[in-house]
Amino acid sequence: MGSIRGLFPWIFFTLQFAWNVASGQIVYTISEETSPGTTVGNLAKDLNLKVQDLEHRGFQIADGPYKRYFDLNVKTGVLHVRDRLDRDGLCGRSAKCPLELEAIVTAPLNMYRFEINILDENDNAPIFPSSITVLNVSESAFPGERFSLPAADDADVGSNSVKSYKLSPNEHFSLDVQGGAESASAELVLQKALDREKQPVVQLTLTALDGGKPARSGTTKILVHVIDVNDNIPVFSKALYKAQIRENVPRGFPVISVQATDLDEGLNGEIIYSFISTSKANEIKNFAIDGVTGEITVTGDVDHETNAALEIRVQAKDRGHNPRAAFSKVLIEILDVNDNVPEIAVTSLVNVVREDAPVGTMVGLITVKDADAGPNGAVELKLAEAVPFKIENTYKNKYSLAVGGRLDREKTAEFNISISATDGGTPPLTSTSVITVHISDVNDNAPRFPEPVMNVYVKENGQVGAVIYTIAASDQDAEENAKISYSLIDNNHKSAVNINAATGEILALQAFNFEETKTFQFQVQAKDSGLPPLSSNATVKVFVLDENDNSPVILPPYSEQSSVVSENVPYSAEAGYFVAKIRAVDADSGYNALLSYHISEPRGNSLFRIGTSSGEIRTKRRMSDNDLKTHPLVILVSDHGEPARSATVSIEVAVVEHTGDLQTQFRHVPLKEDSFSDLNLYLLVALVSVSAVFLLSLVSLIAVKCYRTNSNFSKYCAPVITSHPDGTWSYSKSTQQYDVCFSSDTLKSDVVVFPAPFPPVDAELISINGGDTFNRTQTLPNKEKVRTLNNCS
Repeated sequence: MGSIRGLFPWIFFTLQFAWNVASGQIVYTISEETSPGTTVGNLAKDLNLKVQDLEHRGFQIADGPYKRYFDLNVKTGVLHVRDRLDRDGLCGRSAKCPLELEAIVTAPLNMYRFEINILDENDNAPIFPSSITVLNVSESAFPGERFSLPAADDADVGSNSVKSYKLSPNEHFSLDVQGGAESASAELVLQKALDREKQPVVQLTLTALDGGKPARSGTTKILVHVIDVNDNIPVFSKALYKAQIRENVPRGFPVISVQATDLDEGLNGEIIYSFISTSKANEIKNFAIDGVTGEITVTGDVDHETNAALEIRVQAKDRGHNPRAAFSKVLIEILDVNDNVPEIAVTSLVNVVREDAPVGTMVGLITVKDADAGPNGAVELKLAEAVPFKIENTYKNKYSLAVGGRLDREKTAEFNISISATDGGTPPLTSTSVITVHISDVNDNAPRFPEPVMNVYVKENGQVGAVIYTIAASDQDAEENAKISYSLIDNNHKSAVNINAATGEILALQAFNFEETKTFQFQVQAKDSGLPPLSSNATVKVFVLDENDNSPVILPPYSEQSSVVSENVPYSAEAGYFVAKIRAVDADSGYNALLSYHISEPRGNSLFRIGTSSGEIRTKRRMSDNDLKTHPLVILVSDHGEPARSATVSIEVAVVEHTGDLQTQFRHVPLKEDSFSDLNLYLLVALVSVSAVFLLSLVSLIAVKCYRTNSNFSKYCAPVITSHPDGTWSYSKSTQQYDVCFSSDTLKSDVVVFPAPFPPVDAELISINGGDTFNRTQTLPNKEKVRTLNNCS
């Protein structure tokens, strides 16, 4: 065999390959023992793949039991033989020897299946179990009697297996060759009676020929010893016995009983049963036959997957001096039992899948195997629980795991996909496998603020650079997609605030003044670091809280510095007589601007009283002769801030006998001097002269003033409280107006009083610290008022 291959390597060893597409699969055909490096076919071309894409797409043969026999050229796509192919070792005696392989490419992931059919070469000659076979034949044997001959074994299959036998020429025996599905068998037939005295031993040569071209052969010598006596042969009741048993039956299980009879008497008629050893001795090692009864029992493990059927040759031999034997066949069919659990194998897997992967994206390739046959080997693969993935059957027992629904990493970042494989047996057997798939993040979530509008309350006169608020947005994405930076957008108050881009801390760039700015707003943007970045905006409203940093200011006519205002009261005035009204304003707001009026000097005064909230000075009782004619009063106006601020004004009330003497006078507070100088004398003379000239004008002025005072008294009305739709209230008098706000976010019932922006029409407008006091606050327009609790008559 070796010399033939050496002389004619390309004549007797040819490579055949063909390919066809059947059910979407490529099939190549190649002979065994093909030299390594031999081309099987252009796999890339047959799969319609571009040669220039093979290398970067990772074109390769998938791992499997047959990968080591073949090599794939990534640059050309040509499939080569890599190692020696021994069909007899790969497929045994199977009629066909298909090798199933898989090729994989990536970007995108795909799998192609192809099959290589290995053709048998006639590289094995028939071999007999022994080089010499001894037969004992009685001389009384009749012509036509048959004798079993050893069968030759050929490792090749099909037409290359044993097909015929030849017997060397002789005068006593002929050969009866019986053809079989796999190989032929032969029996020696006696043609002419034997005569031991003439020829005690007959030497024959048996030749076994296979069906190869050229045919191969093997020989064995047959020595026939001619034995005298015992001229009856045992006879079986059947030429062929058939039996069925299930696999995995226990040891000792009875299979079938064979029976033979012998017409001889005594030892020549006693029969002993036995198996005839053949080349398939391993197939009968799990069975035994009772030599006396002929019962065949199980002695080992019977497995349908190893051998679905077997043939046993049984011999019945008598116990004569020259025993004679008969032969029969027992065909045992082993029935399948569902005793194999399906096996799940993941051949390729993408461990990480983007959360925006479309439906149908392949995640992995799965192969399912079940060693059972028929319905017991039919496997159904499915998902054990509801997950956004699906399993699709791609070819026979090959499946793919693909995305079957929308993925959301923020809800589920990792899937432990449980896959169950169930066969069709009774009862069915199931196996499970868990595949872990990680979901990678995609920047699909914009940062979110807790509220679209956030209110921040800041005290005025705060420290520059202080953190007034820390804003925090959240992002459901991960890593860089969740890294947030903050910035100010459409900020018209860049000089007032700034924001830390990393921490979200809002910093005050100046000290706020409630009297100048009560509230302002700006927008903050939170942007993540994804590609592309996503952002969201929120509005921050800053409310400046008032601090008591302004003292009350007393309005004219009692606000002149270093002067004392004189008021006259008739002696006949009744209790409650109106003397004067002190008016004051405070630039602050709320409690800090809520003013109260008190008489601070003299102590223990029992003639006058002042309204705490109105500032009206009235008599407490009628005059008496014991009362002084002049009463100096010091009025204290204080707010309700912490600490409280105050202002004072001095009024001197004079008691006159007649109402015509009522007048309001102003005088300067006398200053004590050490000496009366000449300059003071000159000033005094000038003052008296001017006073005399101005006397008539002064009388006219006093008359006009009295008229105005009476007019103010007639216009005075009770306080008016008006509610607004935004939850605020307005408190107004004839000389002063306030806005009142009730807090709704605390359990404490607070009343916050804010001065109205405009004074009454009859009030005088004054300037405090260079600004218009009444223009520093803001109230709702009168048309928004919906309810008036009290009106002036």
